[in-house]
Order: sequence, then C-alpha cells, then structure tokens
Amino acid sequence: MRKSSYSLARRALHARHASTVPVNPPVQVTTLPNRIRVATESTPGHFSSVGLYVDAGSRYENPSTSGVSHFIDRMAFKSTSSMTDAEMSTAINALGGQIMCSSSRETIMYQSSHFHQATPLAVSLIADTVLNASLLPEELDAQRDAAFYETREIRAKPEMILPEILHYVAYNNQALGNPLLCPDERIDEINAPLIRQFISEWYRPERMVIAGAGMEHEALVELADKYFSSLKYTPVETPSLSTSRQNAPAQQVPPHLLPSASSPALVKSLTRAASSYLNPFSPSQPPASPTSLLGSTYTGGEQFIHDPNSEFNHIYIAFEGVGIHDDDIYDLATMQVLLGGGGSFSAGGPGKGMYSRLYTHILNHHPQVDHCASFHHIYTDSSLFGLFASFVPSPGGRHGNSPTQLLPHLVHQLSLLLYRPVPSSELNRAKNQLKSSLVMALESRAVEVEDLGRQLLVHNRKVHVSEMCDKIDLVTAESLQRVATRVFGPESGGKPTIVTMGHEDVRDAKGVFKKYDVGSV
Repeated sequence: MRKSSYSLARRALHARHASTVPVNPPVQVTTLPNRIRVATESTPGHFSSVGLYVDAGSRYENPSTSGVSHFIDRMAFKSTSSMTDAEMSTAINALGGQIMCSSSRETIMYQSSHFHQATPLAVSLIADTVLNASLLPEELDAQRDAAFYETREIRAKPEMILPEILHYVAYNNQALGNPLLCPDERIDEINAPLIRQFISEWYRPERMVIAGAGMEHEALVELADKYFSSLKYTPVETPSLSTSRQNAPAQQVPPHLLPSASSPALVKSLTRAASSYLNPFSPSQPPASPTSLLGSTYTGGEQFIHDPNSEFNHIYIAFEGVGIHDDDIYDLATMQVLLGGGGSFSAGGPGKGMYSRLYTHILNHHPQVDHCASFHHIYTDSSLFGLFASFVPSPGGRHGNSPTQLLPHLVHQLSLLLYRPVPSSELNRAKNQLKSSLVMALESRAVEVEDLGRQLLVHNRKVHVSEMCDKIDLVTAESLQRVATRVFGPESGGKPTIVTMGHEDVRDAKGVFKKYDVGSV
C-alpha cells in the first residue's frame, strides 16, 4: 500500500511537471491564388475567433494621408454597398460575440470572437466593411466629432499621450514617429477619396492574413476564397520613405500632442498600438515582403512639455532596441521584466512587480514616486526600451521631487545592467515571469488568433510559445550584459530619448548619462 501511494505521488509529480511545458497546437497555412494567407490554429473551446490582419498603419502614412489609419479604425462596420448602418448593427448583434477594428503603427486588424456557427457571418461582415464600405459624408462627420473628443481626452491623460510624444521625438516625426491619432488640423481633411486611396495603396492581398482559431482549416479557406477572391494580386513597386529628414533639426511637439484641460473619460487605450509584451520572431526566415517596410530612422532627442497644473511630474527615457527578428529581443524582454516596476499601491503579489528592481530600488525608497516602470515597444525593425516615472512635484524641488533629482536614479538602474552581472536567482525569476506571461496570455482565444495573424504578417510563419520559452531559457547573465552594452552602452552609438512633462524640465540630462557611462551623449 505504501509502495502504491509512492507510485501515485510520483505520477502526480510527473503530471505537474509535464503541465508546465507549453503544448503547441497544430497550425495550418494556405496561400490563396491571389496571395492572401489563411492560417488556423486548432484549439478546443466553446468560441471561435477569426481576424483579418493588414500590413498597414500609421507608420505608412505621409503628410497627405496622416490620420487616415485612425479614421479607417473609426469607420469600420458602418454602412456598406449592401447594408445600411442599421442592418450592419443588427448583423453584429446577431453574432452573439464581439467584433472590432483596431489600428496600430504596423497593423490594421479586424477581429471577431463568437460562437462556432457564427464564423461565416463574421467573415462576411469583415469582408463587407473592408471591401464595400460606403464612407457616407454623414458617417464621416459623426466620426470627426468623435475623433476631436477622443484626441482631447487622450491629451488629458499623461500615461497615454507621453508614449506618443516619446515616439514622435525618438523617430523625428516620421514612420514609427507618425501619430496614431489623427492630428486636430487633419480631422476635417479626411474624406472618402483619401481613405479609399490609402486602402487601394496598402490593402493588397499579399499584405493580408486571415487567421482563425477554433475552426476547421478547410472551412476558413473556403470562406476566405468566397469573400476575398475579388482582390487581385498585382505586382507593384512599394513606395520608400525618404530619408532626407534624417538630419533635420528637432521639431516642437505638434499641438495635437500637447496636454489640454479636458476632464478624464473612458477612451480607447493606446497600449495595444505600442505593444509592451514580447511577441518575438526567429530571424531564420525573412518577412513575407521585406521591401514593404518603410524604414524608420531613430534620432533620439529631448522634449519638455510645461504643464504647471499637472498633478505629477513625468519623465521618460528610452533607447532604440533591436527589431523583432533579432534574437537579442529575448534578452531585452527579460531585461524589461527584471526591471519591472509598477504603481506605488499596486504591488499585489508575485508577478506584479514587487520583486522587480524598480519596485525594490525606486518605489520602496522614494515615497514621492507614484509610478515607476520599464517598457519595451517592439516593432519589425526597431524597438523602444526604457523607463518612466511619475512623481509628486514639490516647490523648489525638495525631497528629490524634481526631474533633475530623479533622473540619476533611473539612469543608475540602467548602469547596473551594464556593469554588474545579474544574480542567477534574480535572472531565473525574471525569465520564469516572462515565460508565464507569454503562456497565460495565449489562454485567451482573442489573443491567440491575433498572435497567429500578426506572426504570419511579419514573419510568414508561426513561432510557437515553446520555441519562445526555449529562447528565453538561453538568456544568461553574460548575454544580458552584452545586449545592454549593445543597446545603451557608452560605445553603442545609442542616443537617449528624454521626454519630461510637468512643472519643470530636467537640467543637464547629458551630464547624468555621461556620469553613469550610459548611452552615447
């Protein structure tokens, strides 16, 4: 009896160990004759998710099309040539799920989660709004009013607008530095012909992926062929972004990014657009259409937004990291988790930042700091890696409450990554937290299908979570130091981007980075 109990205990132990290994659901990919890729991932569940992912977004805009991606997002699922706005709303309600459109810097996606039997309806609605949108004047007028309200509300939220300003300064207002939201002065300029021109230029079949989870692959291929075969593949020469502005002088932040006195309201979050979670791709295969990517030139720079009525002072510092195809992305992602951080009242428990460096070294020792965290915005050919802090201002900068007094503490945390090996226990904790966040995120059917669609768009294959975890396991203290030196070491050539908002600017920021031998200043 004792032996039997021992065997059962061993089996239970093995079962628990096996359950920690991510299971890779099978993925099937079919390329239609017009070069639209259709991908499915077989996972059981009560719901299905399907989405159309387009290689388009704000990085592909130019001065004449600035703001179009934002309006494409807002005009989705309105009237079409076959349905009125009311009929579209009725059809959406019949789905019994959720359907949405979201534009980001590198992707415009249309996605639905619903009961299995509603998949044909979901695909037909997505196809109708993409291919047959009416773009009626009265609908555009309504969305202009909504866009004015949305941009006004977001300008009142430093945590949402400052990442936008950071991108603007880091990339000198081009490509990845283009605004996600339509600038106020452009809202009245967006019309139906301009939207159709943008769609005609970028919504080409070879730039599209249709992804599904929880459905038969052949069924989705048939639906994709039924509704999207009208799109014809035509070889075109992809426009390239002029680099003539690379050495242009630093610009002032445009008015649509400056804070306003508007009251807070619930608005669409910008965090989806600048993903801070790891979504890496192996460099073993090139992207499907590498020439389609408009290059971004990272310039770095400094910007101060004076807001004497602000409740907090805010400071962001960032460096250009590696693109999504670079294996060093795993070290940077681990670094971000290791730095961690959070809010002064949101430590929670394990996995929420309380053991991270920014929490233990900044938040625990500086009560004036309300929020301090690391971030990592990852893109195809670049990324922004850095830290930010929000803290209570004080007249005369007493008690370390000025940007000048707080900046050295942030830069010091980066210097520690350059010049001191990370202890193994701390590194293993960060790696385990990163792996668990990846695995748990994919428990969501909507995240699963979005991950599949985006990976096919960027990398032309699915990188399974087990492969990501294996790459994370290869991260060492030595590789972390090497990547830190590559990104923000004194010989890296990397210049910092510094954005400050609040009562006063930071003084002699370059002197601080030079003192700690961080970055090239």
